[in-house]
Amino acid sequence: MSDTPDAAGTKGDDAGSRKAQARRVSGSVANRSVAGKRRLRKRHTVGKVIAATLAVLAVGTATSVVLAYNNWNGNLDRKDVSGQLKNRPDKVEVGGPKEPLNILVLGSDTREGENNIDGLTGDGERSDTTIMLHLSADRKRAYGISIPRDTLVDRPTCYEEDGTAIPGAQDVMWNEAFSVGGAACTIQQFEQVTDIRIDNYVVIDFQGFKDMVNALDGVEVCIPEDIDDPEHGITLEAGTREIRDDEALSYVRVRAVGDGTDPNRIRRQQAFMAAMINKAISAGMLVRPDRMLSFLNAVTDSIQTDYDNVAELADLGRSFQGIGLDNIKFVTTPWVYSTAQEGRVEWTEDVEDLWQLVLDDKALSQEFEEESISAADDPEGSSAPPDEAGQTDDPSDPTESSTGGGKKNDDDGLSDDARENAGLCT
Repeated sequence: MSDTPDAAGTKGDDAGSRKAQARRVSGSVANRSVAGKRRLRKRHTVGKVIAATLAVLAVGTATSVVLAYNNWNGNLDRKDVSGQLKNRPDKVEVGGPKEPLNILVLGSDTREGENNIDGLTGDGERSDTTIMLHLSADRKRAYGISIPRDTLVDRPTCYEEDGTAIPGAQDVMWNEAFSVGGAACTIQQFEQVTDIRIDNYVVIDFQGFKDMVNALDGVEVCIPEDIDDPEHGITLEAGTREIRDDEALSYVRVRAVGDGTDPNRIRRQQAFMAAMINKAISAGMLVRPDRMLSFLNAVTDSIQTDYDNVAELADLGRSFQGIGLDNIKFVTTPWVYSTAQEGRVEWTEDVEDLWQLVLDDKALSQEFEEESISAADDPEGSSAPPDEAGQTDDPSDPTESSTGGGKKNDDDGLSDDARENAGLCT
């Protein structure tokens, strides 16, 4: 009897304990459920914030690209001169994944504006530099053909924008065409005397040239001796270094170096342009957004062209990326001094062979290779320096290519005498 109450009490206590435990378990489950929902909501919130941030960044980046693209296009001085060109040669069809391209590049020597090189104004505007750039249909090679501005030619009739004829003339300097009729007349002249059709043209002035050099952080040159040209305020110290700004412009314009002739000044200009291409490709400018940005700003703000937009210019730049420095060369039209006009030059009959190579989309023949300057050439004119193991590139290996300054192939390119006459290091 006495055990009955204790048993009953124990049973009651056990029942109460089980109920309390059940309540605790239930509360714990409920708490975990609430906490889980909170964590889930937190994860959802963080996910939304990240997604929203990425979306804003994406939109902002896209907007910046669009604004930059529109700005570059707005900077372009686009001028279609096709309506001023008459009796144009047909485009020659050749086999290849693409069409070969012939681009006429003109350097304007205008003195107008605050930043001209020598403080002079007026005297019109002439094409201080003329280069026809040929890109092969397979995009495996490119070469630029320079025409000395003192070359005597028969200028054909040109036309103003309103159709007014600009009378032609016989035995006049090449660069007069730009003075009387701008890019359109120079293209008309080139097409009529070569029978080669020009696809596009680009005109750049002094300031634009300097801006592009600066966008590359300077270009390496080798100056064999001090240059002092007080008449034009040009002073350059001998040595190998990177130059920019007015120094770069002075270097490509000065005549008081080498033999002082315009054709050999052109060779020095070719060497500088080859070094620019080398710097742009080997330094990765074409794939670095920061450098490409400054370069496009410089280009679009200072050129006249018939390219429709920046995308077309960028596509042209990418074509050079895959060519290889050894396959980008510069030559000058074959010439002799004129006996009719002192100080002028005339083309030799070999120039017809050069034009035919362009028409047939062929590589430069050996005779022109020997007079060429390559984007792979060392500015110092010597072979590439030995590497850490004391080894040099094997010149007998046709696949060997130097992209960090390059080497001078002993079998191709300018001789030491030719380099010396051009004011280049040997």
